[in-house]
Formats: sequence, structure tokens, C-alpha cells
Amino acid sequence: MSRKKMAQAVLLVLFLGACSLTQPFVDRRREAGMTGAGLYVGASKTDAPVVCYNGWVTDFEEVQKMADEECVKHNTGTSASLENEDRFSCRLFTPTYAKFQCVR
Repeated sequence: MSRKKMAQAVLLVLFLGACSLTQPFVDRRREAGMTGAGLYVGASKTDAPVVCYNGWVTDFEEVQKMADEECVKHNTGTSASLENEDRFSCRLFTPTYAKFQCVR
């Protein structure tokens, strides 16, 4: 296989794989082996969810819905109110960081 075809194949695989990397997510990770207050790491708290997303492929309504669901799931509020947004604070393909506050 020529170098040009190999490069094209690699780029195609990376491009297709990047589609799954742009899905929004709540920035909450578990610390292995921890319990209690040290259980979660990351910016998201139970009463202040943080959602990382890519504004080119994700509507803000979907991000808002994810934050609302986090508030209801942790019984800290009925909806989420946007506090601030920051660009280039999350991962490469999901660069926008949206911080919410749970409200009743």
C-alpha cells in the first residue's frame, strides 16, 4: 500500500472515530477506591453540574437538558440555571465548559 493511501486510510479512521468524541458529557469522574467526600473528582458537583460540549455539533437545549437531569437525579433541584461558559476548558473535541447551578 502506498504512503498516500495509508495516510488517507488513517485520516478516515480518525475522522470516523472523532464523531464519538464530540458527544456532550457531565464532567464528573469517580476516584477509584474512594468513598465519601473524595469520591468524585472533576468540576461537576451534585448541586452545580458542569457539561462539556462542542457547540458545532450539539444544541444548547441538549446541554440544558443534561444539566436538568443531573439536578433531578441528585435531588438538588428541579432545573439548572447557566452560571457561565468557558471555551477551551474541556477536551479537544468538546471544548466548551458550561457550569450550571441547580435551582428549585
